[in-house]
Amino acid sequence: MISLDPGALAQSAGLFLAAFGAATVLPFQSEAVFVGLQLGGTVSLTGLIVVASIGNTLGAVVNYVLGRGISRFRTRRWFPVTAAQLARAQRWYARWGVWTLLLSWAPLGDAFTVIAGTMRTPVWLFLILVTIAKTGRYIALAWLTARVAG
Repeated sequence: MISLDPGALAQSAGLFLAAFGAATVLPFQSEAVFVGLQLGGTVSLTGLIVVASIGNTLGAVVNYVLGRGISRFRTRRWFPVTAAQLARAQRWYARWGVWTLLLSWAPLGDAFTVIAGTMRTPVWLFLILVTIAKTGRYIALAWLTARVAG
């Protein structure tokens, strides 16, 4: 029988929520939580990477869904994006394509995930590219933390 340490489980849940929130349009950051848990050593590094990557990818899915539904509100007066801004974003996405999703880990990368939904990027392709980007970011962060912490 597998025994789960309640402390490690709570820390993992906190990391999941931080990573999820960081991938949405909310002003969250998950890196400090990730690094803190990595340095604390109570959760396996592989576990941290998996939990953070899943949370961050699912947060990006929220943005994708928002993008999918954005077109029905474009004509509303309260809509925060003008038609010209949306058209410019769509042209930019059409030019650079879905490969911009590999930058979804970067600052302002959340915009790419919203645009992907607006542009009706196939969900399977969205998930593959965003998962690669998000997981790669946490692997790089773990490596950098280990190098700096020695």
